[in-house]
Amino acid sequence: MEGPDIDAAIAKAIETAGGIGKFISRGDVVVIKPNMAWDRTPEQAANTNPQVVASVVKLCFEAGAKTVKVLDNPVEDARRVYVQSGIAQAAKELGAQTPYMDDRKFRKMKLNGEALKEWEVYQEIVEADKVINIPITKHHTLAGLTMSMKNWMGAIGGGRSRIHWKLDESLADLAAFFKPTLTILDSSRILTANGPQGGSLSYVKVLNTVVVGTDQVAIDAFGASLFEREAERPESAERARRYIKLAAKRGAGRMDLENLKIVKVNLS
Repeated sequence: MEGPDIDAAIAKAIETAGGIGKFISRGDVVVIKPNMAWDRTPEQAANTNPQVVASVVKLCFEAGAKTVKVLDNPVEDARRVYVQSGIAQAAKELGAQTPYMDDRKFRKMKLNGEALKEWEVYQEIVEADKVINIPITKHHTLAGLTMSMKNWMGAIGGGRSRIHWKLDESLADLAAFFKPTLTILDSSRILTANGPQGGSLSYVKVLNTVVVGTDQVAIDAFGASLFEREAERPESAERARRYIKLAAKRGAGRMDLENLKIVKVNLS
């Protein structure tokens, strides 16, 4: 979905996917997992656009959700990140809860992956009725790109730096474990270099695009192709395809975009 009106773009994209009622039911407890990792402003595109998060919160309540929680396990101080990102305020204004993750709520769970046999996972995410993953599209020094699958690192605890030892295999394991109800890839702004933190506005490109679907592997494959066309470092997309291919082989989703039905609507 493309267009400068984020509310309209999100609403139309979800309508095209079947409507919010297909994904959220009355009385649901919904967890929204944005990328909210860095002490950066929305304009710097290191975190998910707060307007995208707000649009989804609004739709969830319209569908009858009882509770909507917006949370992440930031890399930097959560007290600053939640504020600087603009996400907490945008979500709270619509009635969502924005709790900091509580260390006591991480539970060691069996992931049964190739690299990650078990890991500490945040209990509220796996116990929610519905989970909506809302990552941003951005450059990442080690992974090439961080999108849907990489965003699950904010749903786990423990020594997350160890995941980078077998990064591709670990991201495929996380994708096979987490089953989001819906994935919304925020490409309203993309971070083209110096990821994942960014910094300079010169690294940011405005695309006014969001990608909505239920297959996180397909969404990341599409995001990689989008980045490859629009960013100055197309080799980052090729690097990211290493873990996308592994996730597809694990059965976490499909990356053969040419065989999938992709609906594009331009609102601009």
